[in-house]
Amino acid sequence: MTKPALLIDIYELLLKAYGEQSWWPADTPFEVMLGAILTQNTSWANVEKAMASLREVCELTPEGILSLTPDRLEEAIRSSGYFRQKSARLRSFCQFLKDRYGGDLSCMGGYDTGEMRAELLSLKGIGPETADSILLYALDRPVFVVDAYTVRLFSRLGLCDEKAKYHDVQDLFMDNLEPETGMFNEYHALIVTHCKQRCAKRAPCCEGCPVESVCARA
Repeated sequence: MTKPALLIDIYELLLKAYGEQSWWPADTPFEVMLGAILTQNTSWANVEKAMASLREVCELTPEGILSLTPDRLEEAIRSSGYFRQKSARLRSFCQFLKDRYGGDLSCMGGYDTGEMRAELLSLKGIGPETADSILLYALDRPVFVVDAYTVRLFSRLGLCDEKAKYHDVQDLFMDNLEPETGMFNEYHALIVTHCKQRCAKRAPCCEGCPVESVCARA
């Protein structure tokens, strides 16, 4: 079976097993961006606590974040871990949005995806996964997000190496699937759900795995 067919098969099996995931959980594109930075090295539950705290002290806009003193911002996002580091990253990111786009996210719509990705990656603390999460989930750009769950599942399926670099795993999807934002969104969310529920790092639950049949064909 060709790689495009295999990838589609895996997607359909995961979708059948878990249903639509409706990611990313946020009210606005800017909240998605905040979440993408806050979720670095922590659980989503901790991010939700940080977002709730932020709502209590400011408007969730670039200007609102920048209006907070560093100490106030750090305290608000303490639950997300590495709060001093993340506070600096949030302020840098919001200043970038203000300087480059006037703080108006709608102005980002006319810019090339590659150009915006390069700009995001130039910001301190914004790596490929965070940049691509912002592009896909906040800006509806057809960029496939790769994370540890993606590498874990697809290396076990024999479709990538467990030590593969980010761009190599991303190319597996970008080169073999149509660039559809909705599908990329849903596919990544399904991978995360599957790995959390069954394909654990240690002691995975393989019996009855919805994608077990793919292993023999990969």
